[in-house]
Amino acid sequence: MIRSLRAWTLDREQRRRAATYVTALFVEPSEEDVEWLSVNGTDCDADHARWELRYARRALGLLGAQRDALDDRTASLVAAALARELANDRAVAPGKIRVAERQLNARLTAYGDALNNREGEGSGWHLGRALLDFAGHRDAARPEIVAHAGDLLARYMGEANAALRKNFGAATLPG
Repeated sequence: MIRSLRAWTLDREQRRRAATYVTALFVEPSEEDVEWLSVNGTDCDADHARWELRYARRALGLLGAQRDALDDRTASLVAAALARELANDRAVAPGKIRVAERQLNARLTAYGDALNNREGEGSGWHLGRALLDFAGHRDAARPEIVAHAGDLLARYMGEANAALRKNFGAATLPG
């Protein structure tokens, strides 16, 4: 009985940590980031830019949990918490949750591929290119635009990783 209670308490605590982590992934993008992507990616559509940055942060946060978490269950707990939060997202129109899920999944795939792509300029370049593609800037972008987009997403990944460590702990090597 005590073992079951301990397991239940631990599971509940891990779910709480995942929910807190996902809250960090739902932070709105800065107006500066929205303005930059609006001008350089979405043909001055600030709503589209904001939406892309929201979903980039969420996708990169889940990818970071898959890659950097201390245990294998963390990513699945984060995915479940992310799905719950997405279902309650006031920025998603009623009846459009399935569309939002498909769009988030497309970004998960593209950003995951970008992170694994080491060709050419490296994964940062490919992340920037993926963001610009989703934003609608599919033609050749100036290198400094792609680099800035990659830097922006690298910052989002760093913020997500800091939140992951804060909520789930940091890896330590035996000394």
